[in-house]
Amino acid sequence: MSKRFKVLLTNPIHPLYHEELSKEFDVIVSPDIKPDTLKGLISGCDGLIVRCQLPDDIFDNAAHLKAVVRHGVGLDFIPVAAATKKGIPVANLPGSNTTAVVEYCLAAIFYFRRRLDLIDSALRSQGWAKARPMADPSTELSTTTLGIIGMGAIGSKLAKAASALQMNVIALTRRPETLPSNITAATKEELFAQSDVVAICCPLNDQTRGLVDRASISLMKPNAILINIARGPVIDTQAVLDALVAGKIAGAAMDVHNQQPLSGDEAVFNCPNLLLTPHIASMTATSMRGMSKGSVETIKAILNGVKVENVVNPEVFLNKA
Repeated sequence: MSKRFKVLLTNPIHPLYHEELSKEFDVIVSPDIKPDTLKGLISGCDGLIVRCQLPDDIFDNAAHLKAVVRHGVGLDFIPVAAATKKGIPVANLPGSNTTAVVEYCLAAIFYFRRRLDLIDSALRSQGWAKARPMADPSTELSTTTLGIIGMGAIGSKLAKAASALQMNVIALTRRPETLPSNITAATKEELFAQSDVVAICCPLNDQTRGLVDRASISLMKPNAILINIARGPVIDTQAVLDALVAGKIAGAAMDVHNQQPLSGDEAVFNCPNLLLTPHIASMTATSMRGMSKGSVETIKAILNGVKVENVVNPEVFLNKA
């Protein structure tokens, strides 16, 4: 009888697909995401499904590892170059959480534009006469210019949704020639100066780290809002906080942060007009089920010798040929 492969989950996945995975492989769920814990568990495993930041040296003692699958899209959690050097295929799930993230962006826009939470609170505590005038400054989305940084799957789908809501859409992208005719290409300076809403949808890499700097934020309109669903280091967080405190921008939504998880002591917790969420833009019951399904299907395929198309370092297959 052949030995069953062993698969490590950095975090739990959907129970239905955990059960499916367990029918074919031995499955281990890490009790925590501490680097030493993960490095200790990986040594005897053949597959790895990733939902957290991996230590840079995670693969040093992973002699049996044959497949790594990102339960999602972003690859910054995984030291892909190190995996490639050791001949380990790494796959992700493009498009698996796109709808959830786009809906988060739209929810953040509506949150700041209408502030129904504040109106509800005022109505309950201060009465109709105090609450009613709070709606007067609201503006409709059809008067809004949305600036999107990064026109990958998320940025492109957000642009379509915004256009359907009659928003004017401009975009900063490396390939402006690929933009649809209803979306205007913009420089970074133009985008920050013209936008009523700036949505950051780009990946984190050497080119985008620190992209949204103090100079960019200084160009924003006083009624503009900033939404970051990319990664924390893409923006200068302190510059955003300073602008919010000074009233130079109207609001910001941060789903991603420089250090995660947040401890509760960070300056963001004392900043006005800042919507904080714990990296949940991609998380809905629908997307979590879809990502678990895709992760299990992908790792089963790779461990069974299939060269799947969603491997991001396909050169490892050439090296094994």
